[in-house]
Amino acid sequence: MSLSGPLFVTGTDTDVGKTVVAAALTIGLDAYYWKPIQAGLSPSTDTERVREWTGLPHRRFLPEAYRLREPMSPHAAAAIEGITIDLEPIYETFLPAGAPTVVEGAGGLMVPINDESLMVDLAAHFAPVILVARTSLGTLNHTLLSISELRRRSIPIHGVVLNGEEHESNRRAIEKYGDVMVLGRVPPLEIISAKSLRGAFEGLDLQLDRGR
Repeated sequence: MSLSGPLFVTGTDTDVGKTVVAAALTIGLDAYYWKPIQAGLSPSTDTERVREWTGLPHRRFLPEAYRLREPMSPHAAAAIEGITIDLEPIYETFLPAGAPTVVEGAGGLMVPINDESLMVDLAAHFAPVILVARTSLGTLNHTLLSISELRRRSIPIHGVVLNGEEHESNRRAIEKYGDVMVLGRVPPLEIISAKSLRGAFEGLDLQLDRGR
């Protein structure tokens, strides 16, 4: 993984912990953070949460390209507001040089963005991808399907980060059947803070000298 380009963080589903993992990567890599499409503004956005958790200066956070009020799939949230999300301005956004940019997706890979594009299309543009998955029951199907779709589209996968309580057999199965590196596990954090996020980051082996 290059330390000066984008890194796309996606999840196997919604609420799998990808924002926490993205925050840990942002603070651990001294990166910029960007959520191009934010669906749901109340009580706070993912950008606002990551900024609060990490304590990083505002200049480390790129403004969202789309801020949609409803916490729904981007295409549906945009339709309520009478707009269509255009990916071209997102693709053309200038990313800061000299440091990585953690780009966080919305929902899972197959979430629709507009009538023609899915979140996986955004992932392809800002790859390599780190896939965040639960450790609990049901993770194997969701994770292996997500890996399969990324591979089908020839999108580079840097690895999988597990989020939750330890479940070693699921980790081994993901590595075996997904033929992918599990980069580590983020345990449940009682308090999400710069300190706990740094600790979570230090528990990951990002294999910075290699990619898959």
